[in-house]
Amino acid sequence: MTSQQLQHNPNRLVQFLQKPMREFTKADMLKVIEEMDIEMLKFRYMAHDGKLKTLNFIINSMEHADEVLTSGERVDGSSLFPFLEAGSSDLYVIPRFRTAFIDPFADIPTLSFLCNYYTKDGTPFEMAPEYTLAKAGKAFREQTGGMEFEVMGELEYYVIAPKENIYLAQDQRGYHASSPFCKFEEFRTEAMKLIAECGGLIKYGHSEVGNFTVGETMYEQNEIEFLPTTLEDAADQLVIAKWIMRTLGYQYGITVTFAPKITVGKAGSGMHIHTRISKEGKNMYIGADGLTDVAHKAIAGILKLAGSLTAFGNTNPTSYFRLVPHQEAPTNICWGDRNRSAMVRVPLGWTKGSGNMMAHCNPLEKNDAVDFSHKQTIELRTPDGSANIYLLLAGMTVAARYGFEMENAVQYAKERYVSVNIFEHEEVLKRLEVLPDSCVASAELLQRDRAIYEEMGIFAPALIDGIISELRAFNDGSLRAEIGHDKEKTLELVESFLHCG
Repeated sequence: MTSQQLQHNPNRLVQFLQKPMREFTKADMLKVIEEMDIEMLKFRYMAHDGKLKTLNFIINSMEHADEVLTSGERVDGSSLFPFLEAGSSDLYVIPRFRTAFIDPFADIPTLSFLCNYYTKDGTPFEMAPEYTLAKAGKAFREQTGGMEFEVMGELEYYVIAPKENIYLAQDQRGYHASSPFCKFEEFRTEAMKLIAECGGLIKYGHSEVGNFTVGETMYEQNEIEFLPTTLEDAADQLVIAKWIMRTLGYQYGITVTFAPKITVGKAGSGMHIHTRISKEGKNMYIGADGLTDVAHKAIAGILKLAGSLTAFGNTNPTSYFRLVPHQEAPTNICWGDRNRSAMVRVPLGWTKGSGNMMAHCNPLEKNDAVDFSHKQTIELRTPDGSANIYLLLAGMTVAARYGFEMENAVQYAKERYVSVNIFEHEEVLKRLEVLPDSCVASAELLQRDRAIYEEMGIFAPALIDGIISELRAFNDGSLRAEIGHDKEKTLELVESFLHCG
């Protein structure tokens, strides 16, 4: 980062220390504590339920702060991970200094960190979400000759609040609406500011399609989208963002939910994940002739494991009420360009004429061709907000790597390419495999594919066992068929999973 970039970075610690977050050290943290008058430390760490947990420390002295940052603290792993036995469940949590941020909600000056889990022997906890993701990223780099699998997430969410009877938006016509038809733009922009101050790399925010009213309650859908970055940073940013948005919503007196489905016939909320593979700063998805073999191999792996990936990305029964036809959510295993009926989508890129468009729009500017191919991504549209983000991204990384190991991966991908709305072409729909329709079906596919996820020690077998057991316990094999069109029963189900993930 240049000094100018550091100065304009919204993270207060980056500005104060004049270095990027990835270079933060313990000495930097002690300097922050002393010179910024920090009175409290907070450790945050992801549990198996996909939510952040918290430990609070009052700083008694600089020596005490140094000790806490160095040794971490004990936690009861059996209360955080249901597959651990209480008799041998103590774990350590150790702060990752590169995740540090000033708590935007704390009245007491507070320095917060995300943490890693370690066992009694001081080794990484094999089933920890963040360690599973780190192992997946390492294996990808090793097996692809140094390529990096990078991602960015889209957080779709609904705001639920008392109905306002003025400037009502059209039902299911809220896409990119401006105020006053979009009622919660101010909330969205404030959330974006706080996320950026805590280290999140935000691309943009906007209102989404979904909006409707039920009695005196209104539901408004919005989205915040991030920029591509490293696997681990992307996961950290998404979990912090969800915590910020929920906490800010609590302060506003509104409900913020990332639940995959709200009611029958209305747009659900996904957590689409865009991917990019880079090497030495170059986007490996794009070449002189368009999508490269690297891109096709990554697509092939994700398509091949698409069914079992739902075990990480679609983790409760309401997830499968979203994955139905004609709701801009995928149902079949396929991919296409700019095609929102496909499970994997190659969005519109900037590979041609980018400088020309700017000059045409602004005649005073030079007509210079600029290469923006680094912006090209490939999007998986299946996941939703129920996911444990670390495990989802780990699973996607395994799947993309698997594409490099498949025989005839490029051909496999090309055979599953679609160029039409699949729901309007029955002959196309018939030849495509379908995604699972329940947690139970997802569990069976994970059981089928588990050896691929467990290879190279990435997903611990006990973790896979635990996920399969949880999914099967929902016993929802016929639930969508039984109540899928019953609004009252669907709303009851939604209410029980309103704050998933």
